[in-house]
Amino acid sequence: MNSNAFRMPAAALLATGAVALLTAPPALATGGGPTGREGKAGAVVLRADLDVALLNTVHVPLKTELNEVSAPETAGKTALTVTLDGVEGGNAVSVLRADVANSKATADDRRAEAEANLVNAKVHVPGLPLLSLIEVEKVSSKAVCEAGRNPEASANALGAVTVFGKKVTLSVGGPTKVEVPKVGTVTLELSGTRTTSATAAAAALRLKVSVNPLDLNVAQVDGEIVLAEAHCETPKAPGPDPAAKSDVKPQAVAPAAAGTTAPAASRANLAETGGGFLTPYAVGGGVLLLGAGAGALVVARRGRAS
Repeated sequence: MNSNAFRMPAAALLATGAVALLTAPPALATGGGPTGREGKAGAVVLRADLDVALLNTVHVPLKTELNEVSAPETAGKTALTVTLDGVEGGNAVSVLRADVANSKATADDRRAEAEANLVNAKVHVPGLPLLSLIEVEKVSSKAVCEAGRNPEASANALGAVTVFGKKVTLSVGGPTKVEVPKVGTVTLELSGTRTTSATAAAAALRLKVSVNPLDLNVAQVDGEIVLAEAHCETPKAPGPDPAAKSDVKPQAVAPAAAGTTAPAASRANLAETGGGFLTPYAVGGGVLLLGAGAGALVVARRGRAS
């Protein structure tokens, strides 16, 4: 009888003491952090933006690009033709002929790169089908944007350059102007590059064109032609990852002695771990309860022995 009366209260007291003494660690939030953004890159072997004025005062725009690519792409062609109504008897106008005309662009979260190449290229404009506007042996450009490094751009025009059938010498110090009576004027700018903290661009040759052929119904051709152009943009670095785990662990706090106050450092620790100022007393009460439960078990055992 006495044994049964003491077993359940003792078990309850032990359970109560366990709840008072055990604390759960704080939960850690996790989540995916931002990822790096891929860079950008693009290239084109020829870009033409021309205004073609016909003899009947009609203006026909000629805007075209050869092998224009954006990362990640590659392209390669040897000829480009466009059709303009009322020009050259309605036949296709061959703007570019080349042995090699290729462009390439690649980009990922570490590096963006683009390049363009022309080999043995001839450029024509409407109204002058038999006379090349410009002939070049080799022109190329390249732009590289790599994370953590300064962007780089380079352009080259190698070998002979001929304008309206005349061999010319290009100057890196400024544009070169070529005039041909009764044909027109071409201003050439050699190897133009531009870089910023995050971008790079290069063009091997940039031509300002003003031609007045007065042939095949063409009165005037004005505009710009760019050969071998490349550009890129540096990938963005990823931001800080909010999923990083904290190394902070809950600290054990000893109960304060009766009639004393927990020191300031202890109160600060209690605040960090979520405990209140009554926590030491709750812990002390749990210890007393455990002691009472143990005493009850001893009394019960003596009762059974007698």
